[in-house]
Amino acid sequence: MKLAHAKEAVKLAVDTLRKNKLRSGLTILGITIGISTVILISSAINGLNSNISHFVSSLGTNDLWIFQFEPFGKRPTTEELNRKKLTYEDAMAMRLLPHVVAVDPELTKQNFQTGLGSVSLKAGTHKIENTILNGTTSEVTQTADIELDEGRLWTDAEEARSAKVVVLGHDAAEDLYPNEDPIGKDVDCEGTIYTVIGVLAPQPQPFGSGRNTQDNSAYFPLETFRHLHPEVLDYWLVAKYDNPANRDLVTEEVRELLRVRRKLRNDQDDNFAIFSPDSLTRLWNQLTGGLFLFMVAVSSVGLMVGGVGVMNIMLVSVTERTREIGVRKAIGATRSDILLQFTTEAVTLCMVGGLLGVLCGALFTLILHFAVSFLHAALSALWVAIAFLVSWVIGLVFGIYPAWKASNLDPIEALRYE
Repeated sequence: MKLAHAKEAVKLAVDTLRKNKLRSGLTILGITIGISTVILISSAINGLNSNISHFVSSLGTNDLWIFQFEPFGKRPTTEELNRKKLTYEDAMAMRLLPHVVAVDPELTKQNFQTGLGSVSLKAGTHKIENTILNGTTSEVTQTADIELDEGRLWTDAEEARSAKVVVLGHDAAEDLYPNEDPIGKDVDCEGTIYTVIGVLAPQPQPFGSGRNTQDNSAYFPLETFRHLHPEVLDYWLVAKYDNPANRDLVTEEVRELLRVRRKLRNDQDDNFAIFSPDSLTRLWNQLTGGLFLFMVAVSSVGLMVGGVGVMNIMLVSVTERTREIGVRKAIGATRSDILLQFTTEAVTLCMVGGLLGVLCGALFTLILHFAVSFLHAALSALWVAIAFLVSWVIGLVFGIYPAWKASNLDPIEALRYE
C-alpha cells in the first residue's frame, strides 16, 4: 500500500515538474551549480593526488630520508639550522644494519630557496644556466629507483679515484648536445672538463606541464663532487630497507645508531630527523584537504540558495494548488498522502538538479582532463554518490515544511479557496 502511494506521489511530482518546466529549471539551477562545482573540484583534486602519488613513488620505495631537520611543511628553527651535520661515516655505519640494503649519502649544490641550480655548464658552443650539481654514490640507483635513457652510471672504482665523469639530466643533455649522442662527449663545469657517461630519463613533473628543474642536473661520483665543491657539507642520507614490514624496526635502528654516534644522552631529544617520501604525501593531503573544505564551503552557498529556492517555489505551489489539495482530501487522501506527495515533489526537483549537476561536472572534468593534460582530472564515483545524497537531503530538508503546510490545510477551507 505504501509502495503504491509512493509511486503515485512520484508520478504526481513528475507531472507537476513537466507542467512548469521554466520555473522548475530556474529553481534547480542553484542545486545544479553547487553539485557540479563539488564534482569538478573533487575530480581535479583526484587528478592532482594521482600525480603526487606517482611522483612520490618515483623518489624511491622502502626509503628513509635522514637529515638535520625535516624540511617539509615548516620553516627550520635556529636550533635546527645549527645542528651538527650528518657525515659520510654515518652513512657507512647505516649500511651495516641488518635490514638496510643500500645507503646513499648525497651532496647538492643548489639554491634551495628558488629550487634552481647556480652553476653553468658548457659544451662546444652550447651553454646552460642554473644547473643543479649532485654528488652521490653508485647506490643511488637502488635508493632512488632512477632510470637511465642511455649510457651507464660510474663504478665504485671510478668513484674511489674521483674520476672526472658525469651523468646528465635529460634536459641538460638535450640542451648541451642537440641532435647528437652525448655519451663520450666532454662538458665544462666550472673550468674542469668531465666526460659524459650517461643520461637520465625524464623526471616526473607533479605540477605544471613545463620542465622539471631536476632534469637540468649533473650527477657526479661523490668523491668527484667533494673535490669540486669541498665547502658543501650538508649530507642528505637515503637508506633503503628490505621489506615494508620492517619500516618501524629500521627507523628505530637508524635512530639508535645516530644517537650513539652523535653522543646524545637519554634525556636529550634527537638532533636529526628521520622521515620518508610519505611526508610529502601527508603535506600535500593537508594542503588539498584545506583547499577542498574551502571550495566545498563555497559551493555549499549555491546549494543553500538552491534549497531556499526549492522551499520558496514549493510554498508558492502549495498556495496555487490549495483547491486541488482540498479536493484530494475530500475524496479520501490522508495527511500522510499529501505530505508524501509534496515531499516527493521537492526531493525529485532536487535530485533532477543533482543529476544535471553530476552531468555538468562530468563534462567539465572531461574538458579539464584534455585542456590541462598534466592535471589528469578523474571523476570520483564516491563523490557522484555523495552528490546524489546531498541533493536528496536538500530536497528533504527544504521540502518538508511546504509539504507539512499542505498536509495540514483544512479541506473545507481549501475547497473554498479561489
